[in-house]
Amino acid sequence: MYLDYFGLKEAPFRITPNTEYWHAGGQRGEMLAALLYAIGQGEGIIKVVGEVGSGKTMLCRKLVAQLPDSVDSVYLGNPTLSPDDMLAAILADLGSDTPENGRQARLAQLNATLLARHQEGRRVVVFVEEAQGIALDSLEFLRLLTNLETATDKLLQIVLFGQPELDVQLADPRIRQLKDRITLSLNLSPLAQAEIADYLRARLAVAGYRGPDLFPAALITRMTQLSGGLSRRINVLADKTLLAAYAGQTHTLTPAHLEAAAGDAEMQPLPHQPDSRQRLRRWAWLSAGLAAVLGLLAFFAWQALSLSAPPPVATPPQTARPSAAPTVADVTELAKQTQRWLAAAAPGTHAIQVASAKEAAQVAVLLESLNAATPHPVRVLHGLRQGAPAWMILAGEFATRDAAMAALRTLPAPPAGTPFLRTVGKMRTVALPTG
Repeated sequence: MYLDYFGLKEAPFRITPNTEYWHAGGQRGEMLAALLYAIGQGEGIIKVVGEVGSGKTMLCRKLVAQLPDSVDSVYLGNPTLSPDDMLAAILADLGSDTPENGRQARLAQLNATLLARHQEGRRVVVFVEEAQGIALDSLEFLRLLTNLETATDKLLQIVLFGQPELDVQLADPRIRQLKDRITLSLNLSPLAQAEIADYLRARLAVAGYRGPDLFPAALITRMTQLSGGLSRRINVLADKTLLAAYAGQTHTLTPAHLEAAAGDAEMQPLPHQPDSRQRLRRWAWLSAGLAAVLGLLAFFAWQALSLSAPPPVATPPQTARPSAAPTVADVTELAKQTQRWLAAAAPGTHAIQVASAKEAAQVAVLLESLNAATPHPVRVLHGLRQGAPAWMILAGEFATRDAAMAALRTLPAPPAGTPFLRTVGKMRTVALPTG
């Protein structure tokens, strides 16, 4: 093998997706940010489409690896599963080794499992690969699973990864309701020539290579033609090209080595494919995608500033909630205190969300109506609820879920909504700076 010959510690161009070799070029980094943000909102169905070998599985695995600790992932990689088998597979991933008999019983079992996760401040996302191979009835069944919800939150979110044939399926009027539920649609475009050069350098660097560029510009141009910009084909060509050079005992890669690689892989240039990135920029990014990325970057920027600031001075319980009738200014100040608390508190810290409202003035009224038995301190979270900005009232601060649940059971009837547990880690993903 050529590893020692080129100074590599491992094979750089294996086709098995390995997130250590993740490369953010070709808009992959922006897509990952958009997907993380969309999952953070917990709404709708997400769809990612790309050609065979374009890197969908790599993107999926990187996305799962980047999820917050409060999000549980379920992976469905077999498109031939029936609805009942899908339920069994989801339940198995969530820790239920013995699924109930019958679809309705399994649905009830799944609903109970999801509700338990929700009360713990956790969310569940199902990642579906090879979605283009799923029968229409099964796709419709997946949509029905997204109907599992509480009064305020969806209990299950679905991310579909598929080839372009998936878009053909979704155009079928029989599953138009599923298509209407898609809130973010991304297209994984092939890599351009300059992006292929960066991709090759990045993978070689991860594998330990420290020398000059191995692939000259002429080879990159030809490799672009042969691979069509698809990462799997690039990996195959690059691996076999290095092998051909090693067989010739030279460190200089030539067009002859690349042609030998293409011949060995029986690889011919792909027909020209229009770059879908212009369409992506025109509507997907300008709608959900770009807004998602900007929102995510804004949050990270705020969080970085908050984390770099000195820890906030603890607020005495009696000042956490004004004794006089609260004003909008009081609500805003409480929200700012909550931002500082979120930046400093441990991710597993629990609080009880007792109410929510669209306007700060409504929150002021709700604060005044809280019973004296409401756990202290009382905080106000300004963040996203079902994708829209909202104000939420938090009560108490608990180091463990058991302590929070004990307080929740004794909580008096709330002024609005149904109280439930939240964690600092989860709230950080939806917190907004107070305007």
